[in-house]
Amino acid sequence: MPKMSGAQALLESLERQNVDTIFGILGGAILPVYDALYNNKKIRHILARHEQCAAHEAEGYAKASGRVGVCMATSGPGATNLVTGIANAYLDSSPVIALTGQIPTCGINSSYMIGRDAFQEADILGITTAITKHNYQPRTVSEIPQMVTNAFHIATTGRPGPVLIDLPKNVQTNIDHVEFTDKHNIRSYRLPQTPKPAQVNQAAELLAKAERPILLIGGGVILAGASDEIIKMSDLLMAPVATTFMGKGAFPENHPLSLGSVGMHGNPAANRLISEADVLLAVGTRFSDRATTNLDTFAKDAKKIQIDIDAAEINKNIEVDLAIIADAKVSLNMLFTATSEKLKKGEGKVWIKRVKEAKEQLSPLLKEIPRDMVPKALLSELRKLLPQNGIITTEVGQNQMWSALYMQALQPRTFISSGGLGTMGFGFPAAIGAKVACQDRIVVDIAGDGSFIMSEQELACSVMEDIPVIVVVLNNGVLGMVAQWQRTLYDRRYNAINLGKTPDFVKLAEAYGAQGIRVDSIDKFKNAVKTAMNSKVTTVIDVPIGSETDVVPFVPPGYGLPQQRGDY
Repeated sequence: MPKMSGAQALLESLERQNVDTIFGILGGAILPVYDALYNNKKIRHILARHEQCAAHEAEGYAKASGRVGVCMATSGPGATNLVTGIANAYLDSSPVIALTGQIPTCGINSSYMIGRDAFQEADILGITTAITKHNYQPRTVSEIPQMVTNAFHIATTGRPGPVLIDLPKNVQTNIDHVEFTDKHNIRSYRLPQTPKPAQVNQAAELLAKAERPILLIGGGVILAGASDEIIKMSDLLMAPVATTFMGKGAFPENHPLSLGSVGMHGNPAANRLISEADVLLAVGTRFSDRATTNLDTFAKDAKKIQIDIDAAEINKNIEVDLAIIADAKVSLNMLFTATSEKLKKGEGKVWIKRVKEAKEQLSPLLKEIPRDMVPKALLSELRKLLPQNGIITTEVGQNQMWSALYMQALQPRTFISSGGLGTMGFGFPAAIGAKVACQDRIVVDIAGDGSFIMSEQELACSVMEDIPVIVVVLNNGVLGMVAQWQRTLYDRRYNAINLGKTPDFVKLAEAYGAQGIRVDSIDKFKNAVKTAMNSKVTTVIDVPIGSETDVVPFVPPGYGLPQQRGDY
């Protein structure tokens, strides 16, 4: 067995997991690992400008590539700054490994140190217990290889999610014999089995007899790589497909059977037809409040089939008639075969006519593209300019919902956003991570001014590390989504939402060495995007828009999706 330090054992273990990038910020408690990185030729370190952004960059890397994203920080405030990013990855089921430094387990005289409130000590294991799939703290060098192997297995299997490894400083510096292994060894970690044939057959019976079937797909379809299976199932049943926000991109939104996103700011046709369905096949979705808007009235007349790899999601929010707890890709393949055998050809023509009618009647506002400087026109033009495999990230707020409505996603992993946690400041660092993972593709962050301000310091990272992305700032001078709620639900009693004209985003970009462009027309916007796409540095496009521009449609919280044709 080779003899090496804990820091060297960590890096060797990461290399064995094919890690090629770490996003992080160093500090005293993690310095031994950074010193070991000094001569490492296989792993690129990208210096973030805030630890939260390092975590978002790692998640953007993971979401764009399907591989594990890795972030690293020192102890105390470095570790706690990672927490929001870790929580975001947990709620969006993203495979992220977070590495943190920790004070030594013992001092020079072998006295116990952890737990004595030493400088920059924080109980990061306790803090992150609720927002990780698991976390580890090795006490010896020899433990590190097995822990790393286990961590990657946990992060990537079942329902993916973040795992944290907290590294005491003395464990990083100690030297010992280590044994590397590719075999995981985890007690009480059981993965879902293959789908039960009886349940698959029952689901096939329901779908074969359905007159108005609808597929509702979530982020689990993307994680399972099951987009092709969804297309096959939709074509077989002639069933329209609605996506949750996290499922955007799992089904091509230019497909005739695509209904777009469902929910609070969903496509009216998707919201309406969900309420008319007699059988709902839900795959890889947790029925969140933003998708259902009201749990009691959601698809109340439909038989519900739920496919999910996480048993905890079954009947958690919505009671279903039939559950298949298994991998979505495997389940859909079995279900396709079983349904094909039972389906009577030629049925469904009436339903297809109704789907077409609903899309034509309820979605004209999404189709009619104005020529003035409004988000619909801007994002429609952006879609035309980007290649199909171009990657869109978004911030959180109105910009996010406009993107969901007007920016068609045509391939999986091309639409990246913060779903479950709704983290402002996510989009720009996620764009950086996505660009690192997919260097030959164009990456655009659709931002609001309020959200972009929260992570604009990463312009320094993108410029210094040569990671050119595009940021489109829909600049309305306010915290737009909160302003819309105050306008709509609080009788226009505006409070604490005015951002004014600070900063000047063009000057801000230039101060960091990036390119800044301000536009005041659709034609100038198109030219700016073309310029940015050919640029070798990050470009910030400042797009002033009206401060009272709303995201519509809007289903207020608790109201429920429309139940009849007059509801919109």
